[in-house]
Amino acid sequence: MKKFFPIGIQNFEKIRQSEFCYIDKTDLIYQLAISANCYFLSRPRRFGKSLLLSTMEAYFTGKKELFKGLAIEKLETEWKEYPVLHLDLNARNYDSVNALKGILNQYLEKWEAIYGDEKKEREPEERFSYLIEKIHAQTGRQVVVLIDEYDKPLLQTIENKPLQEEYKKILKAFYGVLKSTDASLRFVFLTGVTKFGQVSVFSDLNQLKDISMDARYVTICGVTEKELLSLFPEEIQELAKNEGMTYTEACEKMRRMYDGYHFRHNMEGIYNPFSVLNALDSREFGSYWFATGTPTFLVELLKRTDYDLRELEGVELPVNQFADYRADAEFPIPVIYQSGYLTIKGYNNRFRSYTLGFPNEEVKYGFLNFLTPYYTGIQRGKDCFNIEQFVKELEAGDVDAFLTRLRSFFAGIPYELNDKTERHYQMVFYLVFRLVGQYIDVEERSTKGRADAVVKTKEYIYVFEFKLDGNVDEALKQIDEKGYLIPYETDGRQLVKVGVSFDSNERNIGEWKTKE
Repeated sequence: MKKFFPIGIQNFEKIRQSEFCYIDKTDLIYQLAISANCYFLSRPRRFGKSLLLSTMEAYFTGKKELFKGLAIEKLETEWKEYPVLHLDLNARNYDSVNALKGILNQYLEKWEAIYGDEKKEREPEERFSYLIEKIHAQTGRQVVVLIDEYDKPLLQTIENKPLQEEYKKILKAFYGVLKSTDASLRFVFLTGVTKFGQVSVFSDLNQLKDISMDARYVTICGVTEKELLSLFPEEIQELAKNEGMTYTEACEKMRRMYDGYHFRHNMEGIYNPFSVLNALDSREFGSYWFATGTPTFLVELLKRTDYDLRELEGVELPVNQFADYRADAEFPIPVIYQSGYLTIKGYNNRFRSYTLGFPNEEVKYGFLNFLTPYYTGIQRGKDCFNIEQFVKELEAGDVDAFLTRLRSFFAGIPYELNDKTERHYQMVFYLVFRLVGQYIDVEERSTKGRADAVVKTKEYIYVFEFKLDGNVDEALKQIDEKGYLIPYETDGRQLVKVGVSFDSNERNIGEWKTKE
């Protein structure tokens, strides 16, 4: 029987009534509901947070019929109904204080139409507080509050600090109501991209339990490999057939493209649900998640802080920095992690630090492609930056053509973007070679002693060493003295040393020399 995928559908009731496929997370929702009453969950965009809250709303409003056949049907015996206040801050452009107050007032007016509007002339937080306590007194039932994307207004104003400060004041007062009305609340759940940690809007809301890295709930959003393989074997087979692959090859590509999110160390990887469902539905691999949102503000953070792009893969971050909201500070990595462009790759128990990296190929190459125009001024698709041609020239053993094209690429970088520092050149080289790595094997430089770039094709292994304002003979000599070729001597492919000089005055590649 063909499965229908709920692409873009975040309403649990619609999914269940229309017989779309649903990956059952209701056992985890039940555990949350019975164990405490105030939670926060951080996950990247389009990771199932809105559907999770919609499922919670259906559960707390007692819609038992929607849960037939799901895990919670056997766990819940009472199915009590509670009044639910569900606030979604996602779908709005927050370009002014009036825009933020407008969305809060919109929801307040909807609830006041049901429960009374005696306080409609007051500030949003006063109306919110009054409503919660009145609903409790009026119905005899405690209130459930669900807030989706609590931080959307803050993220949209990262580059506008005065407006962001105004938003913080408004949201601090509004969310603070959840502390003062605690006696009237049955359950509270907030979601967002950034973790609340030290955010001033939550400074008084110390009863919130952050489950973002809780081992019990790491799979509450997203798709596990077990779920993927057990629920969608026929769809994977159809995808494989359409892509000219075997079933095993399709599974491996799914893993490379969409798996790899780790929200806690030593826990299983999570697949991006949006990309997985789109790939299965269209029977084609694509960059679905990355295409739905451009990380412009993250790139601006990287540029403004002059962050070394080469450290994105393998950056170490102390545990305590994961609890900080630092999107407007001088260190962009926590918010890049929280936004889903980096994930946990390792953990050092002794020093309590995480090693981060790109979760998968969709994110890695999508992000690097998006970064390139910001560091080079050259739009993707221009002749001088045709990655396909770079790859073909290396596969053909034509180093001269490759470096000539690279020289043209550097010549096209606008003067104002080229800051004449060695780091800038190194980061541009990094982008070029990492993007070439989509199609052929490129090894990154390591602290163990490795050339600037090692590129492997079917017939060749190239070892590149670049010298800023140096000469090519020095570069070739370093390859020999440092033993960069030694790990590949028994490989069987033709080894090629490539020494390249870079002229900082000309802001371009100077001469080069190759030696087999």
